Amino acid sequence: MDIRLNKFLAEKLGLSRREADNFISNGKVLINNQTAVLGARITENDKITVDGKNVDNSPSEYIYIMFNKPIGYVSSRKAQGNAPTLYALLPEKYKYLKTVGRLDKNSSGLILLTNDGDFAFSHTHPKFYKLKTYIVTLDHALEPLHQQEISDFGIQLEDGTSKLFLSKLNNERTEWQVEMSEGRNRQIRRTFAALGYEVTKLHRIEFGAYKLGDLKPGKFIEVNKK
Repeated sequence: MDIRLNKFLAEKLGLSRREADNFISNGKVLINNQTAVLGARITENDKITVDGKNVDNSPSEYIYIMFNKPIGYVSSRKAQGNAPTLYALLPEKYKYLKTVGRLDKNSSGLILLTNDGDFAFSHTHPKFYKLKTYIVTLDHALEPLHQQEISDFGIQLEDGTSKLFLSKLNNERTEWQVEMSEGRNRQIRRTFAALGYEVTKLHRIEFGAYKLGDLKPGKFIEVNKK
C-alpha cells in the first residue's frame, strides 16, 4: 500500500479530503511519531495517530450501501435545526461511510454511501456523466413550451445552464420523470422555479447503475461495486 495521507484519513475516519487536510495542517496527525505534512504518503508499515489515537493502517475493506432516504432527513453528518441526519437511521458500523452526493431535506430516494473515495469521485464529478433519474411532482401543469425550453435549450441559472430530460407520467402534466447527469445544489428545484413552478415532491429512483427498486424508506442494503 502506498497512499496519500489525506485519502487514507478520509477513508478511515469518514472525513472529506479537505477535512483531512485541515487535521494535517493543524498538526494533529503524526506519522511514526513525527508531525505529518500536507501531501505526505504512507505505507502499511507506518504508524498513524490522530489527536493521539492510533488509526488502523490495515488495507481498507470497501463497503457500498444503497439507502432509501426518507423526506425530512438531511444528508450531512450533523442535524440541521430540527431536521435529523440520515446517519441516525444507520447502524453504528456504517456511520463512518460518506454519502455519494446529496439529497436535500425535502427530497427522498436513492443515495449511496461508501468508504471508497475513488468510487465516490467517479459518481459525482461531471466528467463521468453518471445518469440520475427522479420522479418529480409539480404544483401545477407544466406548459408544453416550458417542457421544450428545459429539455431542448436549457434554463439559465446563476451557476450556468440547466438542461433536464423530461418524460410525462400523467395526463395532468404535473408528474414527470426527470433525467440528468449533473448534480448541482437543488438544480431540479431551481430549474422549475425559474419558470414559476414549485416542486412538491422529488424522489430519486436511479443513480448510475443502481436502481432503488422496492427498497422501503429508511432501509438500506449492501451492494456490489458497479
